[in-house]
Amino acid sequence: MSSPLFTIEYISDKLKQNLETTHLSVEDMSDGCGMKFNAVIVSDKFEGIPLLERHRMVNTILSDELKSIHAFTMKTITTKQYNDLLNKK
Repeated sequence: MSSPLFTIEYISDKLKQNLETTHLSVEDMSDGCGMKFNAVIVSDKFEGIPLLERHRMVNTILSDELKSIHAFTMKTITTKQYNDLLNKK
């Protein structure tokens, strides 16, 4: 079996460095081949930025990787939005 194209750690590190995340959860949904990911990205850099622009920010950061990744789903929220979600539970 070949090693995954991209790892959770690789994707996480790149997002952390570029977005200064306060919370980040990346899940490999591809059974380990590194081609399908789901991410919850929490960053204050998203403050005041519309959802589409937030996704564009992430897509720009991962532009090289997204040429090979088959699917990348994301939830992009601010720290305040994340804390509000936690408080509702």
